Amino acid sequence: MNNYPRLVIAGVRGGSGKTTLSLGLIAVLRSQKGFKVIPYKKGPDFIDAGWMSVAAKNPCYSLDPFLISREKVLDSFISHFIGDIAVIEGNRGLYDGMDTEGSYSTAELAKLLKSPVILIVDCTKMTRTTAAVVLGCMNLDKDVLIKGVVLNQVSGSRHETVIRTSIEKYCALPVLGAIPRFQSGKFPERHMGLTPYQEHPDIENAISFVEDIAKKYLDIDRILDIAMGAEQLIEGQGSWVMATGEIKNQKSKIKINELQNFEFCNLNFELKNAPCSLPLASVVRIGVIRDAAFQFYYPENFEELERRGARIVEISALTEKELPDIDALYIGGGFPETHAIALAENVDFRNSLRKAVEEGLPVYAECGGLMYLGESLVLEDKTYPMSGVFPIVFGLEKKPQAHGYSIIEVERPNPCYPEGITLRGHEFHYSRALRIGEKAGVDMAFRVRRGQGIKDRMDGICYRNALATYTHLHALGATEWADGMLRCAMRFKRHYTHNP
Repeated sequence: MNNYPRLVIAGVRGGSGKTTLSLGLIAVLRSQKGFKVIPYKKGPDFIDAGWMSVAAKNPCYSLDPFLISREKVLDSFISHFIGDIAVIEGNRGLYDGMDTEGSYSTAELAKLLKSPVILIVDCTKMTRTTAAVVLGCMNLDKDVLIKGVVLNQVSGSRHETVIRTSIEKYCALPVLGAIPRFQSGKFPERHMGLTPYQEHPDIENAISFVEDIAKKYLDIDRILDIAMGAEQLIEGQGSWVMATGEIKNQKSKIKINELQNFEFCNLNFELKNAPCSLPLASVVRIGVIRDAAFQFYYPENFEELERRGARIVEISALTEKELPDIDALYIGGGFPETHAIALAENVDFRNSLRKAVEEGLPVYAECGGLMYLGESLVLEDKTYPMSGVFPIVFGLEKKPQAHGYSIIEVERPNPCYPEGITLRGHEFHYSRALRIGEKAGVDMAFRVRRGQGIKDRMDGICYRNALATYTHLHALGATEWADGMLRCAMRFKRHYTHNP
């Protein structure tokens, strides 16, 4: 029986050192202890998750109770646990949520997973008060299993001794490590936090740096004991389907091909009462633009497409000259602004994409992908042409234009979603629409109830079978996303014959 050894790494605020601690711990557990570490990230974050996947050499999965139902969060955690230990990085402060109850906070996730919590505290200009902060975290919700503390930004041995002694005296918690203050540029940051690992000049050296921190300053064996002592979780609580083609369940394993009829009924919401006579999307090819410019994707979104039989075809908008043979295209978020010159200069690919949209290719784009489908991108008074699918000129601001969870309602016809549904997602972008021109057939499908959207609290711009939005969606929370992608791809395929 697997008790799922696990830890939640939490802080008292954002920027307290959670990512450094998580990465260092993952790296040392993998390389020094020989464990297969499965990383998870709480909150809508692609950059930290990317670094965690590099450190663990395994995909990092999202556990977000706002985007995903509690049942599916638990199912996803259990189903993706195919290793020896899980490290779960929280977001913001331990109790920070959307309201005074801390809804959707790291604390609520830790309780759901019955996971021990390691609290990291930035000790800058604090000594004994650190114990008061820790004690407050312990007492605010005693169902949160805080099992130890790591001190960060410690300025010297005397500083450490006073804090360590105070915490152990007043909180009766072990201090599991003390990380000194560093003057280091190993993890260069820009407006969204850490630089994405795809753009870091020396990934291996950066991971080695945090691994050395963990080896030198953390009590790894004691932390490991806490993880191994995590409370038992019950397996088989749901029916999350793995990308391997099986449902992980304590009592049974069901092959995907046994679910074909059921799955296709879900895909075709326009024909809810029709018999499910068509095969699953086993021959549908869905292209994904995945390169240094477009890198923000949840691995679960790919799994949700692949588990139904779709084939993912990776594409680079930076180097390739035309779209390959595909039935639909998915363009995620990223930093097109840092690759604007290369994207603009690849005229052949931009023309190929625009031509494919005119011919009816289904395209779904989020945030950075939305920007790429626009007319142009203005950066420091220079204009860079993009693909020109939508008549929007984008610019980049110095402050966030939207940052946080979003709620959208589908109000108008669009290629992917039925009208009347509500979707939960998140926005995080510094770009905004400087100008939206007129183009026949272009419309906005989403009303933004929480968030900003593209303009006037509207989002989801549509043209033919292309739909683009600032809102990022998670496939486990917005099940309609995969339904729409596959339905559009199959519908497109009916009209075009592709080589196998």
